[in-house]
Amino acid sequence: MMRPGAKQYVVARPLYSEDSFTGEYERVHRQRKTMLNHLKQYFTCDAKRAKNAALSLLPVIGWMKMYQFKEWLLNDIVSGVSTGLVAVLQGLAYCLLASLPPWYGLFSAFFPVIIYFFLGTSRHISVGPFPVLCLMIGSVVTRLVPDEGPAFNITAFEGLTMDDQRVLVASSVTFLVGIMQLAMGIMQVGFVVMYLSDTLVSGFTTAAAIHILVSQLKFVLGLQVPGLSGPLSIIYTLEIIFGKITSTNICDVVISLVIMVVVFIVKELNDRFKSKLPVPIPIEVIMTVIVCGVSYSFDFKTRFGVDVVGHIPKGYEAPMAPNLQIFQDTAVEAFPMAIVGFAVAFSVAKVYSVKHDYTIDGNQELIAFGVGNIFGASFKSFAASTALSRTAVQESTGGKTQIAGLLSAVIVMIVTLAIGFLLEPLPKSVLGAVVIVNLKGMLMQVREIPYLWRRDKPDCVVWLCTCIASILLGLDLGLAAGLGVELISVVLRTQFPRCSQLANIRGTDIYKDRKDYIDIYEPEGVKIFRIPSPIFFANIEFFRNKLVEAVGFNPLRVLRKRNKALRMIRRLLKTGDLQWTAKGFLNSSCGPIKESEDESTIEELDQPTDFKDLPARIDWNAELPANIIVPRVDVHSLILDFAAVSFLDISALKGLKTLLKELIRVEVEVFIVACDPYILEKLHDCCFFDDEVQPSIFFLTLHDAMLHILEKHPEAAEKKSDYDKIMTSVTVHYPGGGLRSRDRKASDPETRF
Repeated sequence: MMRPGAKQYVVARPLYSEDSFTGEYERVHRQRKTMLNHLKQYFTCDAKRAKNAALSLLPVIGWMKMYQFKEWLLNDIVSGVSTGLVAVLQGLAYCLLASLPPWYGLFSAFFPVIIYFFLGTSRHISVGPFPVLCLMIGSVVTRLVPDEGPAFNITAFEGLTMDDQRVLVASSVTFLVGIMQLAMGIMQVGFVVMYLSDTLVSGFTTAAAIHILVSQLKFVLGLQVPGLSGPLSIIYTLEIIFGKITSTNICDVVISLVIMVVVFIVKELNDRFKSKLPVPIPIEVIMTVIVCGVSYSFDFKTRFGVDVVGHIPKGYEAPMAPNLQIFQDTAVEAFPMAIVGFAVAFSVAKVYSVKHDYTIDGNQELIAFGVGNIFGASFKSFAASTALSRTAVQESTGGKTQIAGLLSAVIVMIVTLAIGFLLEPLPKSVLGAVVIVNLKGMLMQVREIPYLWRRDKPDCVVWLCTCIASILLGLDLGLAAGLGVELISVVLRTQFPRCSQLANIRGTDIYKDRKDYIDIYEPEGVKIFRIPSPIFFANIEFFRNKLVEAVGFNPLRVLRKRNKALRMIRRLLKTGDLQWTAKGFLNSSCGPIKESEDESTIEELDQPTDFKDLPARIDWNAELPANIIVPRVDVHSLILDFAAVSFLDISALKGLKTLLKELIRVEVEVFIVACDPYILEKLHDCCFFDDEVQPSIFFLTLHDAMLHILEKHPEAAEKKSDYDKIMTSVTVHYPGGGLRSRDRKASDPETRF
């Protein structure tokens, strides 16, 4: 029944197949570009393109032109100072994850920031150390230069201390990461990050947070625990920690607990009252200054055996070339670092670009981080990305552009050149506690598991597999395993899609899954089958099985049975055991008819049924003579909805054509609707059509095909008595004939629903 006041539309148009529509409406001929055309266009250069390239390579020129000094400068200064203080502390803290002396973290919070100021497209992210990336670098560092035992046999290690060896490894790996990121940016393959879904990244970063937590326990407890890497390293590390738990330094534990409790409470207050606070309270910096002063005053290092940061050299060290031998030993680990570093930074940048309404360029971001890591590695910094907490500080304190980032680098430089010595008495347990508190956001991602399980179980499996694999196998192998599980889930969803049978919603031209609605209309002998995915080599057999299940019979089996029956009928006619009369076939044999061995080959049985030498065409759904039994086929028309089919490969083309031929040979008319024009074009190019499978089977819409079927098979329509329930009619307009709107008769070309 029509809802009162409901909007409605009435359309009167001809019934269209693809052929008739193409014949009536001329398409625009578009020249397709060849690979050579694309290459020529890519390498062609003119003044305009050179200018655009320069602007894209130096985004700073674009946003500096529209910089509003009066409105933005003060905000950027406040944001830069606040972010710089946090960057100093996080640089020292995250450097412990990389198994390097703490002051090298200051280098990573300075050099990449300078490069990103000129080359980056995000105006809000804070570039510098990222805990997950630091941990991945630390696993490579401890593998090549372990705490216990000899280092790898690398020529450049001769004459260097352990710290210098580790710095060489970290800077060389960072240089290699930068080369990979720069190469991907130049080759315009920034899209690779799209293969890392939010679910995968969430599971991976949660596992990384657990690794980071375990790695910081030795500083919080004041234990000497060697750095381990490789599969199950987290288990072995926990085993060592629990083995030495009786040697815990109580002073370190107390300091860490106080820091964690205070920082956690103040951070919660910052979140709750962020709308009322002009800037977030820099509690990490405040607590660090307090503990640093207390440690110096009471000489924690001597009196309580607390491990402190120690001597921080003033200034920057001379540039250093990377080691090619380390490149060879770390190339496998460097690639996931390049992907993870870029993926995290790009994800954070995308959030803030949407919030502040500007665009970012993934390929340019790769170039910016690549050049930044190459430049920073030359000055002994390690791989940089962005930390969400530091970026949140930069944005929430009013930062408008990367001038805030540049000022934060200036703060880091001041600490490095002038006042770094003030941080020498800082206990490492404070840095460990700061790292652990900042893991809250990543650890709380476990709350996504129940939501994912209720909403999307395959995504939940990807999350769990990525997280568990990353915890047990290590971050590099875990990321690869998670990516593999993710791709398998995509393949399985595509290979085993949810096919469905559709039915007409009574009184409309709308077709929905027949299981989901009550008031539906299904003409007798008509099936509508929907395929909700591409059809390719991996799912063509699944598609065939589901279609056979939907129609209720196997067309190939029916065809073979019919051909066997025809051969038997011909043999009986020839021997006189069967005769043709006006009433049909008549058994003339008195005794039972024996079945003879069928000597036909499979190839012969798969051919179309041939009635040319028989006195009449056989009705396969009627009773057959001589007790011949052939499976009954109650379907005369099948509609395949290709609206969701985005492509077909060659294997699918062959399988589809074979299936269509089998259906046509058992007298089932097949119609394909809503087919993509490019798929249709591909079918023509691949010689898909022949005498049996013709282009006329393609129709524009489901309703066009259904009207065509009901016009051709009027006996399939509903009985006259059912029209009392019908509220609307679909009127087919015939050119030159006007609009026909009358009760359906057997000869009427109009069909009502």
